[in-house]
Amino acid sequence: MKFIFISPQFPKHYWQFCDRLKKNGVNVLGIGDSPYDSLRDELKRDLTEYYYVPSLNDYDAVMRAVAFLEFKHGKIDWIESNNEYWLELDAKLRTDFHVTTGEQFENIGRIKNKSAMKEFYAKAGVPTARLHKITDFEAAKGFIELVDYPVIVKPDIGVGACDTYKLSSDNDLQEFFEKHIDVPYVMEEFVTGDICSYDAILDADSNPLLESMTVWPPSVMDIVLQQLDLSYYTVAHAPEELKRVGRATAKAFAVKSRFVHLEFFRLTKAKPGLGDVGDFVGLEVNMRPAGGYTPDMINFAHSTDVYQIWADMVTTNKRLIPDSGQHCYVVYASRRDCHNYIHSHEDILSRYGDDIVMCERMPEMMVPQMGNQMYTAKRPNQEAVDEFIKFIQEQKS
Repeated sequence: MKFIFISPQFPKHYWQFCDRLKKNGVNVLGIGDSPYDSLRDELKRDLTEYYYVPSLNDYDAVMRAVAFLEFKHGKIDWIESNNEYWLELDAKLRTDFHVTTGEQFENIGRIKNKSAMKEFYAKAGVPTARLHKITDFEAAKGFIELVDYPVIVKPDIGVGACDTYKLSSDNDLQEFFEKHIDVPYVMEEFVTGDICSYDAILDADSNPLLESMTVWPPSVMDIVLQQLDLSYYTVAHAPEELKRVGRATAKAFAVKSRFVHLEFFRLTKAKPGLGDVGDFVGLEVNMRPAGGYTPDMINFAHSTDVYQIWADMVTTNKRLIPDSGQHCYVVYASRRDCHNYIHSHEDILSRYGDDIVMCERMPEMMVPQMGNQMYTAKRPNQEAVDEFIKFIQEQKS
């Protein structure tokens, strides 16, 4: 099997996908925009060949790279990046090189455009917030009269929480239209709830080989703009209701043979037409692993290896790693250099000791969302998660 991995060097832990593929006997070929000498040694070891292009946004250059690797190594079986930013690139390359093991370019709209997702949630029987494609001020005002303030505005095609805004008044709406009309935006009614992700690895029939739930902060936008501290956590066992809506959503979107990160609201306030407290409401689908170190958090939470499960899906369409039966909560809490905290770095290491599974400075490009210094630890229950977050992030008055 010949597998082209697009941008295998970023995020930095993605080398592990290549590592497990190689261990499964796959011929792993890389195309990326970082010079070969800058790659980590583990990735160099895992790749049969690496083709450097100055920019992955240059489709002609990437296409020539694929053509070269196919000429040299034979027909390509898989093309994948596992990266939201390159989903469209992956799909176009698969279509142009007749690689049928993933999404094709003509079908990519339903998983890239937030407005197009609503139809498939409806097919799955999963409620979603009402949405309006922004055209002009008056049309937006009419939608707001229907759903009331606040509303959430975000690009129809976007990654994570980039360029997402909460509008609470006509003044906010006017300011938005004065500054943000260069790309298509959508407006959604505001939903009060926790953001919970259904993280799964799906086989060729959209059946889950692994299922996990992570609970996220309600607004990454506020974290960035207000310089707040980030915390989120993976739970020991995903609730059965989340599994049900997650599986139904995956089937409705006909998503096959990939890692997915499907986001839902878990209502903390009942909303007519959507559900009662505790119900799940569709937010958006992301056809790639969860961001940051979440794949590693899933590993620690379930004593497993998601990279290996994914590689086994690619090569056998099965899960070969059994459930260990050992599950716990895993929590990420970060701090910013601009804040003064009650407890020192040494206090944290002394208190939590071997429970800390990751502790490091974050790359500069990830600091706005993820903070400067992160601590990730295993915890036995929700109460222990909350206590850990408080101890890490409690600031001096």
